[in-house]
Amino acid sequence: MWVLMSLLLTGVARAAIPNSMLRGMHSLPKLSVPERSLTSLNGTILPPITTVYHFDQLIDHNDAGLGTFQQRYWMNWEFYEPGGPIILMTPGEGNADGYEGYTTNATMSGLIAQQQHGAAIIIEHRFFGYSNPYDNLTSQSLALLTIQQAIDDLVYFATTADLPMPGGDAVKPGQAPWVLIGGSYSGALTSWTMVNKPGIFWAGYASSGVVEAITDYYDYFTPIREYMPQNCSSDVEAVVSYLDDMYAAHDTAGIQTLKEAFGLGDVVHIGDFATALQYNLFDWQSLQPDVGPGAMFFEFCDALEVKNGVNAGPEGWGLENAIYSWGNFWNTTYYNYVCGYEDAETCLGTYNTSQSYWTNVTVNNANRSWFWMVCNQVGWYQVGPPECEPAIVSRILQPVYEQRQCVNMFPEAFAYPPQPTTAETNAKYAGWAVHVPRLFFANGLRDPWREATVSADGLNKPNTTRRPTYEGDGFHCTDLVVRNGIVDATVAAVQEAGLMYMKEWLAEWKPSA
Repeated sequence: MWVLMSLLLTGVARAAIPNSMLRGMHSLPKLSVPERSLTSLNGTILPPITTVYHFDQLIDHNDAGLGTFQQRYWMNWEFYEPGGPIILMTPGEGNADGYEGYTTNATMSGLIAQQQHGAAIIIEHRFFGYSNPYDNLTSQSLALLTIQQAIDDLVYFATTADLPMPGGDAVKPGQAPWVLIGGSYSGALTSWTMVNKPGIFWAGYASSGVVEAITDYYDYFTPIREYMPQNCSSDVEAVVSYLDDMYAAHDTAGIQTLKEAFGLGDVVHIGDFATALQYNLFDWQSLQPDVGPGAMFFEFCDALEVKNGVNAGPEGWGLENAIYSWGNFWNTTYYNYVCGYEDAETCLGTYNTSQSYWTNVTVNNANRSWFWMVCNQVGWYQVGPPECEPAIVSRILQPVYEQRQCVNMFPEAFAYPPQPTTAETNAKYAGWAVHVPRLFFANGLRDPWREATVSADGLNKPNTTRRPTYEGDGFHCTDLVVRNGIVDATVAAVQEAGLMYMKEWLAEWKPSA
């Protein structure tokens, strides 16, 4: 239940976000901090895992003369014995407060530490939370928010940090094995770091690692369409097709009627309305194996497909009922969940660039920092599919709809909608072509980010003992949380394989001469 509640709270916190890319932003489920006090193996009482430590990180790894900034990290060494590994993880694109639980054995990083008598660290990513080189998030400051600077942060920390535990000044790579672990974007960062800076981290674990940067990422919705209730996907397709047909026929009156059926008649631009229809699908990303019918996504499908206590067949109830039922769900439940007391255009519109959403440059604004990376290097615009594929999101939505918003948020950096440098990113960090040794990939069949991972359909990457890939029935980063393996045997198999490989690989490590 606590997993469900944390995911629901995350959804509410993101509710009034007009940019659809940010609603589907990668994120890891947060874990509650254990109430028990921690002790080392020799019985010493340890600091609470919520204790914040600070590391003097280089502002610019290409210009050390610019000085340093305070990068936050958290640490747990309850299982540590001299000679054990250091397990390093960043939660990626978010404030790291609330991720301290990932240093405990409620997660894979903590389980690896327990099994191998190691210590676990969570480190905050630059320009997220309160680990900021500068006191603002202007375009000028964010110029130092790049994949390469993030990689160099991890390497510089591993090679220079004196850790707060006993003997923590003598566990640099070469003195002790380091394991890099991450999920989603930070899972990709694990792979990219081991490609770009080989020899620092002895082993890696990437959960739902989105290693391939993709501009036109319509495949975000492919696993959703494949695994959501078929009657629900049928009716969603019917409404989306109806909208796209009216758009192609320039039927503005029909489109207005459809918007009003959803209580969104005041939304001015058709792209913003089409984006609003995506919101119900983004709720899929909050699902995990122990989340039941009360989840918002299933409430949405039940609203469409249960009529007078009867479930629709695989073909759904058809267009007319779908419009009425989906619209009614927005009017009675979902509008308040997304927009609260805001009017529809203020909440969902993306053309009023005077809104603070676009102009706020204060730190600890994960949406702004992440969108900077999206606009520049990784893309992953969650848009409509080509004509040849079934569509549960409107084809009105194309990458330029998102790229226009890069200009909204960063007018000083972009005079026109930018193309992210995805080809350069993939060439530099290997993307799907990664073949570094001792890197474990864990993925989920029902993960909307699956098609950017090495488990993408049709990729058929070989599963080798030096770079194994395991896929369970999980969702996004499901395997990182231990309790998900308790309720799903396929997830447990992934977790067990990860621990097995870590044990084998760490047994091979030898200190440098």
